Amino acid sequence: MDFLTLLNAAPLLLGLVKAALPQALASTMAFSQWFVSLPPCRGFAFEATSYLVCEVDPKLYSIELFWKDPAGKPFQSLHNLDAAQRAAGRTMLFAVNAGMYHPDLRPVGLYVERGREMAGVKTGSGSGNFSLQPNGIFYISGGKAAVQATRDFVRNRPSTNYATQSGPMLVVDGQLHPKFQSDGTSRKTRDGVGVRKDGVAVFAISNGTVNFHAFARLFRDALGCDNALFLDGTISSLFAPGIGRNDDYWNLGPMIGVFRKRR
Repeated sequence: MDFLTLLNAAPLLLGLVKAALPQALASTMAFSQWFVSLPPCRGFAFEATSYLVCEVDPKLYSIELFWKDPAGKPFQSLHNLDAAQRAAGRTMLFAVNAGMYHPDLRPVGLYVERGREMAGVKTGSGSGNFSLQPNGIFYISGGKAAVQATRDFVRNRPSTNYATQSGPMLVVDGQLHPKFQSDGTSRKTRDGVGVRKDGVAVFAISNGTVNFHAFARLFRDALGCDNALFLDGTISSLFAPGIGRNDDYWNLGPMIGVFRKRR
C-alpha cells in the first residue's frame, strides 16, 4: 500500500478504531470487576477429603462479623447478608457462618461487632461441641487476626474490633485438641478458621464429611496454623458467588464476611 492510499484510508481506520474502543473498554472494565470480586479461595485436597480453603491477609482484606441488620433483625442467611452489602455498595468476596448460636439465633458465647460486645464470653461447663474444652475465640484486634483458647483470651483480654467464640479448639499452640481420636466416628461437613505465623487467617470448609482429628490435622499439618478453631458442622456454609459457591442454609446466627480493602 503506497503512502497516498494509506493516507486516504486513514479516516476509515480511525473510524474502526473509535468504533471498537467502547467495546474494548467495556470488556476491560467487565474483566476488572470480575477479577476484583474473586475471593482468595481455592480447592485443596488433604488425605482423603477435599476442601475449599480461603487465605485472607488482614493487610489486604477486611474481615468483619455480622449478626443483625440495621433494623435489629438477624440476617439469617449468607444470601441475605450479601444482598444487604450490595445494597450498601459493597462487594463481599465470601462469607461463612461464624460459630454456634441459640434457637433464637443469639450467639452462644462471646460476640463482638465493630468494637461493641453484644454477647458475653462463656467460660462455664456444658454439653456439646462448644463446651468441649478447650474452646476458643477468633478475633480481629488492631487490624490483625488471631485465634486463642478462651482461657488465654480471658487472661489477656485484648481489645477487639470483632470476636466470635466457638468450640472446640482444633489446634492449640501446635497441638491437636487432646480429646480428638484419629478413628473418631463422628463425621460431618465442618468449617473452621486458623491463623498462620505470618498473620494470614485461613478459613476451610470440607466438601465431604470429616472427623475432628482429620480436620485439625488439616489446619496444623497442611495449612500451617498453630492455633485453629472449629466454627460449626452439618450446617457449615460458604457463600462465594465469584467462584460459584452458593450455600443456602437459613436461620444462621453470626456470620463472617470478607471484603477487599480499598487502596
